[in-house]
Amino acid sequence: MTDSSTPPGGFSVDPEDKRYPSLSRGFNQRWLSTPEYIRTVTSSEDTRNALQTAFDETPSDPGRTRITARSGGHCYEDFVCAPDVRVILDLSPLCGMYWDGEMRAQCVEAGATNWHTYSHLYPATGRALPGGTCYSVGLGGHITGGGYGMLSRKYGLTVDYLYAVEVAVVDEQGTARLVTARIDDPDPWRKALAWAHTGGGGGNFGIVTRFWFRDVPEPPSSVMLCGLEWKWSDFKNPGEFHALLNAYGRYFQQHQDHRTVEGSLFTLLKLNHRSNGKIGLIAQIDADDRIAGDRAITEFLDTLDGAITPAAQPLSTAMGEHPPLPTMKTPQYLPWLTATQTLNASGENLCGKYKSAYIREPFTPEQITAMWDCLGNTRFTEYTNPSALIQIDSYGAAVNRAEFTGMRTAVQQRDSIMKMQYQVYWPVDEEEKEHLDWIRETYTATFAATHGVPAVSTGQEPRNTDGCYINYPDADLPDGRPDSLADGWPTLYYKDAYPALRRVKRHWDPRNVFRHQQSVEPAEHYDPGKPPLLP
Repeated sequence: MTDSSTPPGGFSVDPEDKRYPSLSRGFNQRWLSTPEYIRTVTSSEDTRNALQTAFDETPSDPGRTRITARSGGHCYEDFVCAPDVRVILDLSPLCGMYWDGEMRAQCVEAGATNWHTYSHLYPATGRALPGGTCYSVGLGGHITGGGYGMLSRKYGLTVDYLYAVEVAVVDEQGTARLVTARIDDPDPWRKALAWAHTGGGGGNFGIVTRFWFRDVPEPPSSVMLCGLEWKWSDFKNPGEFHALLNAYGRYFQQHQDHRTVEGSLFTLLKLNHRSNGKIGLIAQIDADDRIAGDRAITEFLDTLDGAITPAAQPLSTAMGEHPPLPTMKTPQYLPWLTATQTLNASGENLCGKYKSAYIREPFTPEQITAMWDCLGNTRFTEYTNPSALIQIDSYGAAVNRAEFTGMRTAVQQRDSIMKMQYQVYWPVDEEEKEHLDWIRETYTATFAATHGVPAVSTGQEPRNTDGCYINYPDADLPDGRPDSLADGWPTLYYKDAYPALRRVKRHWDPRNVFRHQQSVEPAEHYDPGKPPLLP
């Protein structure tokens, strides 16, 4: 245990330290760990030293051998906090940001959070990464998985601006070292390491200590923000529900040009379980041209309202991870940073389970019927959990720009128009089975036509789904064994990028130090003279 006189450079937190209970868990209270110690780090070199020390130590318990890294603590599965974790390296104190003249890029340290980039980077530079709405999500995981948010339809993904990374790795000899890798690196293996962090997932190749970004976009000065809800009791039959989802999907299928004001519209449709009593909607649009922004968001809201008979009301209750917006039934004109702060929430202190899907075209009738059924209308009618929902985010537009297709980033889903996040939350002291049953069966029913998962779309088999989002990891996904009819998680997360990611893994993490139940598997056949061919 340390005291207030501990000098800079990080410190170790053992089980007797009062900080240990907080730092040995994350956002999702399902996942607790009892590591031998937690090491906080305050610099890149401190990270390397801590990694070397942890690697060289002999575990006191052979069943606990993993070394993991914690940035914001928002991993949805037990990849960071689990019974087999021996040491957690906590990067949260490593949260600086500055202009790097030598790199000609904005440097952001990996322990910074979304809110750091909004509240610190924006006032200093007038620029912001197009990241998520949850303020406490750490960039160490958010960036590496291809983070997105309310600005992404206008500006794309966070990784679309990533220029370089600094990573603490462990080589074949067991030596921890810091590697700086650029997207345009003349060394092909370093270039491949930088590329792997444009969507290859956190915790796979090493511990990122710093990111460098170029041409970070300028968010709009002002936006229009609104929140609506509809009473479930007003949806008398499945036809109204079909009409709502059809109107929503068609709108975003028809508005994929990021250069238009409609292309800046980002929305979250919250299909809560019927026991919540409400369906919700949050929408934000660029309003630097106030007249155009007002016209576009009004037309969108009229498109949804005109398709159904239930009347919209103000968003009066918290839904999922977002707060109520009771005064915003009529879109409110707000400075961008103010609107971002309005949506900044992490939800309550709960257990949770999550699943995801990329959607390329409007939902099929069968998919909508499955959602209607499982949201408490014909199935799970006795299930009462107002915090069970399917959230459907608008997507695409700038994300789908032609310059980011192919292998230019590790994010391969570049023609989707919506992204789904299945969510369920419950109190820490409550039995989890009924909640897991709901989300698992609802997900499987939605994608029954493709063996219970949102199968990837290929040239030979075009589908309206295109796999899953690695930043919403789901340990239930099949493992992709040859005898399985369903796509496995390597394909669902990474599509055609997975073989290249495996080679990067084998080269930069040859001892498989950085592993969890869905970590990238090292390539079996490896030739150091043949790095992945990237643009």
